[in-house]
Amino acid sequence: MKNTVDVVIPSWNTRELLRQCLESLGAGTALPGRVVVVDNASRDGTQEMVTERFPDAELLRNQENLGFAAAANRGVRHCEAPYVLLLNSDAQLEPGTLDELVDAIDQRSDRAIVGAQILAQDGSFQASHAPFPTLGGELLILSGVGRLLYGSWYPSRAPRTDGATLSVDYVSGACMLIRRSAFDAVGGFDESYFLYAEEVDLCRRLDRAGWEVAHAAAARVRHVGGASSGGAQREAALYRGRVMYFRKHRGPLSTATLKVTILASTAIKRTLHGALRLLSAGKRGREVAELSAVRAALRGI
Repeated sequence: MKNTVDVVIPSWNTRELLRQCLESLGAGTALPGRVVVVDNASRDGTQEMVTERFPDAELLRNQENLGFAAAANRGVRHCEAPYVLLLNSDAQLEPGTLDELVDAIDQRSDRAIVGAQILAQDGSFQASHAPFPTLGGELLILSGVGRLLYGSWYPSRAPRTDGATLSVDYVSGACMLIRRSAFDAVGGFDESYFLYAEEVDLCRRLDRAGWEVAHAAAARVRHVGGASSGGAQREAALYRGRVMYFRKHRGPLSTATLKVTILASTAIKRTLHGALRLLSAGKRGREVAELSAVRAALRGI
């Protein structure tokens, strides 16, 4: 008999996507135990939908938007099963995925996390795993040189179709099966991360503590991506999370270099967009707002 898996889904203003996510939990598996939705003070009727449509799900209501890491920690603490599936509210499991993840994590007692292959809604591949960030890699990405050299995928991040389960540095936080004992041993997510890079930090700390992180290519999850953030705020949150990771794990010189490069590349990109597209006043205002959001996000880090 396989171990029971509890499911934790942090949410914020994604009512219809969350409904689809919850419906997908019954897709071809009888594994889920308790299902816990941790809602970050949504204002779109999310809480009412969960109560009415999914009475067996447990709804934890935060009084304000605490971010992904804090919501996930609260949900995991509420669970009792040895494994917890952490799932984005804009993700849906494909049939048999939970079984595949459990089979993969059961293969090794030191395997702390197993991630799934993430697919876009049209079936195309999204980034599902990657090596830990380095300054050189980030500079390649920000400068655009990486795309010129490798095209759409860096070799170490390319999607796999072999169905194998392999050790990786970190996996996408959109879908992670977590061994509860390992999660507790390193203190869970660092709640100073609000959104983005918290899973990179968690996997880094697990790696240093001697645990393994793996990617199961046979497990598939459909993912919208960015449903709880968009535009300027999404870009700012992505950069802020990256800089926070560097400050914690890569030292002050790498952090300062990354910050300067982000600000420079963002400013150049906005300027080029304005010149090439001959933006109207309204569009130019949006471009300026995005640059301002990035600068504000990095201030004080």
